[in-house]
Amino acid sequence: MKLLRLMPAFGLAALTSACAVVPDALLDVGDPLPPGTPVGIDQAVRVGELVVTPKKVIEDSRCPETARCVWAGRLIVRTRIDGAGWRDTADITLGETYGAHGRVIALVSGLPEKSAEAETPAETYRFVYEAR
Repeated sequence: MKLLRLMPAFGLAALTSACAVVPDALLDVGDPLPPGTPVGIDQAVRVGELVVTPKKVIEDSRCPETARCVWAGRLIVRTRIDGAGWRDTADITLGETYGAHGRVIALVSGLPEKSAEAETPAETYRFVYEAR
């Protein structure tokens, strides 16, 4: 008899605790652009299960498109990466991969190309990221 009275209470407790488990949601990052979209500084874009936001150009030492260089140079972009329940910031180099929390992304494009005539204003940069 006691067992029968405890069964409904036990079943309700099990159901309540099962409903309380909610997977981590993606942190609030606004409305990111679709995957593959070139984005500027502070524009969020979906990259696989992540949302990636370029924050600042750290280095753009790429060889200007009209010059002959011994070294190709590099483009490094400080990038915020948002996943389910976590956020990371990393300096990502064009053409290299970056891994965090079991996910790998790459900065695959940085435009405009470097110019020998003038510095590139931050607001004119556009970046493309991919999941790997």
